[in-house]
Amino acid sequence: MYLNMGSIPNRYLVGFKNLLRSIECKGIASVLGINYFARGYLQPRDHIRYISHMVLGRDLLDNTLNLVPSLIPLHVDIKEDSPEYQVLEKKNQRIVDNRPQSGSVSEAIEYFDQTATLLDKLRAVQKQLREYIREGVNDSLREARKSEAVCAGILVLVCVVSPIIIALVRNAVNTIQVYARNLSEKARELEYEKELSDSLLYQMLPASVAKQLKQTQQVPAEFFASVTVYFSDIVGFTAIAAVSTPYQVISFLNSVYKLFDERIECYDVYKIETIGDSYMVASGLPVRNGNKHATEIASMALELLEATSMCRLPHRPDQALCMRSGIHTGPCVAGIVGTKMPRYCLFGDTINTASRMESTGEPMRIQISEDVKRALDKTGLFITTPRGVVDVKGKGEMTTYWLEGRNGPSPVRPTAASLDCTPSFLARIHSKGRSSPRYQPNVRNH
Repeated sequence: MYLNMGSIPNRYLVGFKNLLRSIECKGIASVLGINYFARGYLQPRDHIRYISHMVLGRDLLDNTLNLVPSLIPLHVDIKEDSPEYQVLEKKNQRIVDNRPQSGSVSEAIEYFDQTATLLDKLRAVQKQLREYIREGVNDSLREARKSEAVCAGILVLVCVVSPIIIALVRNAVNTIQVYARNLSEKARELEYEKELSDSLLYQMLPASVAKQLKQTQQVPAEFFASVTVYFSDIVGFTAIAAVSTPYQVISFLNSVYKLFDERIECYDVYKIETIGDSYMVASGLPVRNGNKHATEIASMALELLEATSMCRLPHRPDQALCMRSGIHTGPCVAGIVGTKMPRYCLFGDTINTASRMESTGEPMRIQISEDVKRALDKTGLFITTPRGVVDVKGKGEMTTYWLEGRNGPSPVRPTAASLDCTPSFLARIHSKGRSSPRYQPNVRNH
């Protein structure tokens, strides 16, 4: 059992020690005093010892009374109720003076009796202080027993309650883990669906415009000082559609435009829209690319023309595909039109002129305006030949040119993929969904 000694005032213990030493010092001094009265004087060395012990005994007694004030009344009673105390003090003063006198055994015996009486009274004070200490120890023991009983009760309670708490905590942890797994799975599914929706959105709008539209809910129209616009059209599409079923027409257009979409991803261009058999692409917007837009569109147009020669109608493999293309460079305004099904549209004379370059062109040839020719001549990378003056509806007579090819080898581009009816953006999404570990369908055992 642990005894808390802090409940016993330390001053009691220190006071008890000082009082014990005080009685001891006074006893030694009394022996030297008896020697003085028996001989009539003290040797200098004994005299010094007497004074030092008397002073030390008085100081220790005073210190005890300061530490334990409850002992002061007892000490006062000793001084007031003992006539011998005053007589003894006078004799002590005679010893301190150490004046030679004739020795007296009877006086020495009397001094001894008086000193012994005083020491007995001091021992009574010491006994009282011992009682104080004993009471403190007993209180500490009682507190220790109470603490021991409380600790034992707490220990028993903990032993009884711990299994219940452990079971509850384990159940809570299991519930949290199940919830966390479900939440993680839902988060993966949500991330996959977000990627799916973003991918679909980026097919309809430019990525930069779509992000701005999601953040601010509005995208103001923007003016572009110089862009290059490309139009293409399938020659004889009306005749092809007349001899084909609607499903065959859709499959045919989808296979052609899928090939075009895969090819244009290698260039800094943006596909604006497809209307029937018309294919429209622009460069220099919505992200400006300096003076590169003309060369990007020209390179793309040559590659699309080459890819067209490889195409065959799935239901009429013996019939070749012919395409007519036109390009023009100039300013335009672009912005989001509509809220129900928003589209990124271009407006301006540049778009009309590019469309006229296509409609007045010839099969399997790329007609360009004089503005495009000047932009391409600055690079020295392309071969153009003059077509002459062409009467363009709404523009009058215009000097146009044919884009024949590139100077030197063409840049290495990916080969054409096999024709099928799956849109390219859906193929990418499905491929990503199958390969990504973030989305796995739930499989439950019934």
